[in-house]
Amino acid sequence: MADTKEIKIFANNIRKNVIKMVTAAKSGHPGGPLGLADIYAVLYKKVLNHKPSDPDWEDRDRLILSNGHVCAVRYAAMAQAGFFPESELLTFRNINSKLQGHPSTRYLKGIESSSGSLGQGLSVAVGIALGARLSKKDYKVYACISDGECGEGMTWEAAQSAAHYKTDNLIAFMDKNGIQIDGFTKDVMNLEPLNKKFAAFGWNVLEADGHNIDSIISAFEKAKSHKGSPTIILFETVLGKGVSFMENNPGWHGTPPNAEQEKKALEELEQVTA
Repeated sequence: MADTKEIKIFANNIRKNVIKMVTAAKSGHPGGPLGLADIYAVLYKKVLNHKPSDPDWEDRDRLILSNGHVCAVRYAAMAQAGFFPESELLTFRNINSKLQGHPSTRYLKGIESSSGSLGQGLSVAVGIALGARLSKKDYKVYACISDGECGEGMTWEAAQSAAHYKTDNLIAFMDKNGIQIDGFTKDVMNLEPLNKKFAAFGWNVLEADGHNIDSIISAFEKAKSHKGSPTIILFETVLGKGVSFMENNPGWHGTPPNAEQEKKALEELEQVTA
């Protein structure tokens, strides 16, 4: 099993590839993927029960990406994990690529659901979790959601349903960076207190530092052992993490870097040591 140093290296490589992918595509979202890199490194190196050589393995854990616009982080993690060659990452967002701007089950194996409009992923995850129960399967269902999409009613309908059916095989985790496309969430639609809201709906609520590897691992381990209700992990993250001029800047939610900015970002990431 991977140690903390290996996971940090994995996460830094995710960040480098995200920068390269979005720059090459001249479109896409760099901020969210950079902020999620540590969490996805833990998922693919330590948490998920999966087989890159057999993406459709029946007993695999399911990972639902609700905020599909951050898919560069998932593609980068999957490539490093061995699902497909890393060289394919530079086809990101090309018209004939498997790596579309939102993940699609039509083009890429290892993707559990297609995504587009925000707010749908938690509902999909609840359905898959219930399906696992009916099929008497013990795999876990992980759902990556954003804080911004909690401004949508559909998220809370899913949250209510998950608690009602006591889907303790469902683990949601939130990229809680306080930023969405129109600016800071507190200005667009104040969401707090998210911890108390999910608790009131009947969820087991955990909070963790989304950039501390040990904290991330601990949160997922606690979530996996919890019984009787769904769990959500609220990960405090920084949009653009690892690239100084992108960090906590709403402008980098969905803006690709130019060649000069790519060079500067990669130089900063090259200085990172595990």
